[in-house]
Amino acid sequence: MEISKLKYPAWQIPLQGAVQESDRDKLPGKIQQVEALIFERLQELQSSNDGVVERQAINDALELLRTVKHNQLNYPDWN
Repeated sequence: MEISKLKYPAWQIPLQGAVQESDRDKLPGKIQQVEALIFERLQELQSSNDGVVERQAINDALELLRTVKHNQLNYPDWN
């Protein structure tokens, strides 16, 4: 997706970087960075009635990160 079309670039740009990372040594750090950004954003959204669409996008992003962890880093599948 083009950066200009991202609705939440603060965490979506790092997410793209993590998903596209091919170096297994760098991947855990990039994933951790995205998870921290998402956590911070969720804390901001906690005190807001807005953000339903962003919360769904975050849920989708977390699912994507879970899949990347499982497929590329051999994390267990917790489902």
